[in-house]
Amino acid sequence: MAIRSPRVEFAVGAFLLVALASLLVLAFVSTNRQFGDGGGQYPLHARFSSIGQLRLQAPVRIGGVTVGRVSALELDPKRFDALVTLDIDKRYQLPADTSAGIFTSGLLGESYVGLQPGGDPENLKPGEEIAYTQPAVDLIQLAGKYMFGGSSASTPATPNAPTNAPSPTEATP
Repeated sequence: MAIRSPRVEFAVGAFLLVALASLLVLAFVSTNRQFGDGGGQYPLHARFSSIGQLRLQAPVRIGGVTVGRVSALELDPKRFDALVTLDIDKRYQLPADTSAGIFTSGLLGESYVGLQPGGDPENLKPGEEIAYTQPAVDLIQLAGKYMFGGSSASTPATPNAPTNAPSPTEATP
């Protein structure tokens, strides 16, 4: 049996401590630097006809700066709209005429909710709904319309067209 030197044991222990510290930093970053309930936020709701690839914990941004997170995605059973709950940092009081849209970072990046504050002197209160929304754009559907002409495949045949009309090359006496 080989005798272990104290240097080897110290090196292994130091390596394990560095690995553990790295995992803790990774866990801290992946939780968006928030522990507990993050009590400095208030909820807002927004209705969208389509949310595309929007996911829970997606960022909510104003001018590219993250001001909140998506906390819930639900389907309204009466209107069949997607109801999105946004947790906004309490530092940001949004005007009542704020609009929301679902956008994508880059061509294939993550989806996020973009807010555009308006000029209303009244602010949205916690739990209120953002009235002006823009649904997600489906890039694959847009590319398909561009590549295949969009409306040419869906144009119906004219119902009153004659079926046994003579061809233009036939002469009529």
